[in-house]
Amino acid sequence: MLLSQRLYQLRKEQGLTLQALHLRTGVAMASLSAYERGKYAPTLENLCKLADYYGLTLDNLLGRT
Repeated sequence: MLLSQRLYQLRKEQGLTLQALHLRTGVAMASLSAYERGKYAPTLENLCKLADYYGLTLDNLLGRT
């Protein structure tokens, strides 16, 4: 599974909007949207924020487990 699909899936499983995820992680809504659409790759800092929020390791977030 692509990272963009994984990020979208995780957000939808939690029933979150982009705005709600932004408020919980501090990652800009435009960035979150671009990550989910596969337009841009997340920075390491934002990957860490998302992994921490979802309670995952970076490997798990990236689909490497």
